[in-house]
Amino acid sequence: MAVVLVAGASGLFGARAAQAFQAAGWQVRRYQRGTDMAAAAMGADVIVNALNPPMYHDWAGLIPQITAQVLAAARASGTTVIVPGNVYPYGDQPGPWGPATPQRANSRKGMIRAQMEAAYRDSGLPVIVLRGGDFLDETGKTVMAMLLKDAVRGKISLMGAPEVQRAYAYLPDMARLAVLLAEKRAELPRFADVPFAGLTFAMADLRAEMQRQTGRSLRFAGFPWWFMRMASPVWELARELREMRFLFDLPHQLDPAPLQALLPDFQPTAFADVVAAHLQGMGIRGQDRSKSGDAAMRWPASQPAGPDQVAKAHLTR
Repeated sequence: MAVVLVAGASGLFGARAAQAFQAAGWQVRRYQRGTDMAAAAMGADVIVNALNPPMYHDWAGLIPQITAQVLAAARASGTTVIVPGNVYPYGDQPGPWGPATPQRANSRKGMIRAQMEAAYRDSGLPVIVLRGGDFLDETGKTVMAMLLKDAVRGKISLMGAPEVQRAYAYLPDMARLAVLLAEKRAELPRFADVPFAGLTFAMADLRAEMQRQTGRSLRFAGFPWWFMRMASPVWELARELREMRFLFDLPHQLDPAPLQALLPDFQPTAFADVVAAHLQGMGIRGQDRSKSGDAAMRWPASQPAGPDQVAKAHLTR
């Protein structure tokens, strides 16, 4: 039986990856922070590095430490490393983004992530960077979940223009891909940069699909960037989120061609099904027909999502 060590198994991607590997018949080990990772990796075939510092604070110090720890464990155990990548290193250049796209980070966090990827690439060890856009997961505290939290009150929060097309990665799909790439690892280059195009959509598309499925009108509400600007001098989360604001205004997508060449039969979850899963996760049922024949929605009570919740959710990336 193949063995995978999942570091960060309590996080969004790590939890989904552990579930997907287990469902595929792998033996799953969950790394315990503070223990010897090299010892934990002995006898494993793959390490999934889903560790992420809990806050953006000290990314510059902690991410290189985590990277060095993972590489040392992989070198000692002879394992392949799978790392979830993001779009930060590309900066604001035109897309679609893929392995041939130069990394031109225009943010501190983008430069840290680019340096991390360079360390993996230069290690000479087998490494797979599985790159996705913003996470989507109906069970997790993602940015999208925070933006949709007030949908039960008829409102969707906006962090950019509603027509901007952006890249998203549905985590159950991304986790399935991690398994498929792990099983194909012997055929991949020593350093494989694999973009997962996932879903590309605008918030206007999302609202239209939610309205179609629920029969209820939804309105947009702007995110309080003004508050983030005012709070930045004293609130680290506000400063860090403002730095990445450009990604909410920049149309972008990941190149689907490399993944299609590697796994031509892979089918991501359809947009409508992802939306339905989010509605179900929020406790919102589909349309029921009352005795009078009118559509009746079931919307649970909700507390409004504050900017602090959205900022914290963004840290999961």
